[in-house]
Amino acid sequence: MAEQAVTASGGVVHSLLSAVGAHRLVSSVWGYVDTTIRWCWIPNWLPPWCPTSQIKLQTAEDMMLRCVDNTFSKQYVPISNGNHLWTLSLSSDHVKDKTPLVLLHGFGGGVGLWAQNLDALSQHRPVWALDLLGFGQSSRPLFPTDVQEAEDQFVESIEQWRVKVGLESMILLGHNLGGYLAVSYSIRYPDRVKHMVLVEPWGFPERPDTVEEDRPIPVWIKALGAMFSPFNPLAGLRLVGPLGPTLVQTLRPDFKRKFLSIFNDNTVSDYIYHLNVQAPSGETAFKNMTIPYGWAKRPMLHRMDRLQPEIPITIIYGSRSSIDSNSGSSIKEMRPHSHVEIITIRGAGHYVYADQPEDFNHTVLQVCEKVD
Repeated sequence: MAEQAVTASGGVVHSLLSAVGAHRLVSSVWGYVDTTIRWCWIPNWLPPWCPTSQIKLQTAEDMMLRCVDNTFSKQYVPISNGNHLWTLSLSSDHVKDKTPLVLLHGFGGGVGLWAQNLDALSQHRPVWALDLLGFGQSSRPLFPTDVQEAEDQFVESIEQWRVKVGLESMILLGHNLGGYLAVSYSIRYPDRVKHMVLVEPWGFPERPDTVEEDRPIPVWIKALGAMFSPFNPLAGLRLVGPLGPTLVQTLRPDFKRKFLSIFNDNTVSDYIYHLNVQAPSGETAFKNMTIPYGWAKRPMLHRMDRLQPEIPITIIYGSRSSIDSNSGSSIKEMRPHSHVEIITIRGAGHYVYADQPEDFNHTVLQVCEKVD
């Protein structure tokens, strides 16, 4: 991704600056600029510059969910330190005793992005979807800068949520960052997970030493990387203020196409915008969990041996995705005595659940049939 390349290249430039003794000065200047811009992004200041608010985000989500036919409920689930996780749940009497399916979105996502999946997936068992801590309508606290502590805060928020809503066990489905956190959670709380479904999971392989040699980055991108590396991934979207909604529509028209069967307007673009222009929180934690080129500081493949072999895993990839599916093969090799199934959905990119929703829903339902 160009965004990852821009963020990554800053590390190269900073190393060069260190060699000539200018790194401390540049860091101080960037610290001042970053603090100044962060001050400009506090929630009370957002509405005059960025045309967003909590109410507008909620309205945008409601527009996304208007296509869901099944009855659903929404609630803020309280967890520790006064935080809460925004939660969507669908259930009916004839499936209430089945193991629930819990959906964890990826970076920059929210519960509304499951709009094309909720009806189908809730036919045979309860379905829960939550905005991860620091994203969507959930609380946006200050995360620790330490990568392990930030990951722990994500994981503990999920466990506290589980206890509050009263789920004894669950099928845990995670996309992108959600897949990474699903495994981290399952390592710590194995008795609570009956099956894991990892959809285009982020953060599993270690960054190869040859990454820059294999995929050289243009000088202009490296220059931009030096300029923007101190900032959060979505800082530019806030910086452009009232141009933000148009920017999302222009740069990411693919999101509109993914939901074209149910929306023919800017519903999806509006939702994406309002999700990602709020005060950074989970976004900051994610940035701290990455190293140049978007790789994880703590690759999950290094910890797969800590996952109990009894937990079955299904890994779903899109055939047109840029995500390397070799991690799935690695997991299968590392767990020879465990159930590991790798499924590729034809015609789908990274957002498998939106690119090919019918095939995705059918695949997940088949996986879930194996669980009571």
